[in-house]
Amino acid sequence: MCENNRQLTNILEFMHMINIPKNLKYTAQHLWVKVEDDGFYLTGITDYAQDLLGDIVFVDVPVIGARLTAGSSCGLVESVKTGSDLHAPLNGTVLAVNETLQSHPEQINDNPYDTWIFKFQADAAIDLSALLDAEAYRHQLVQN
Repeated sequence: MCENNRQLTNILEFMHMINIPKNLKYTAQHLWVKVEDDGFYLTGITDYAQDLLGDIVFVDVPVIGARLTAGSSCGLVESVKTGSDLHAPLNGTVLAVNETLQSHPEQINDNPYDTWIFKFQADAAIDLSALLDAEAYRHQLVQN
């Protein structure tokens, strides 16, 4: 029983250390989504995801103009430990990619919420309601 309490305490401490901004939406696959003033969306990986991956060494971004299907693979983030697919947060079309990541992928580790990977237009703004808010995302992390 003491071991279980210690594990729970460690998990709770870790969850409070992870940065999960309240102004963003999240996917179960650890992407964040930010609504821009122009009505388009930026997306990147969460602090939790970059922490799990470790030092990021390569980002394969989707092609500009590519169609996104929510939940489908649209890119890849590779670290010294492993690679992880990027899954489209919503249905839509890629409008821009962060070209800086080709030469400086470590920016994701340094500032995961200031380093977007791609910008997209969603097919329907209502789809944003299908994403998690900060509390729901934190709850998901605790459950896993």
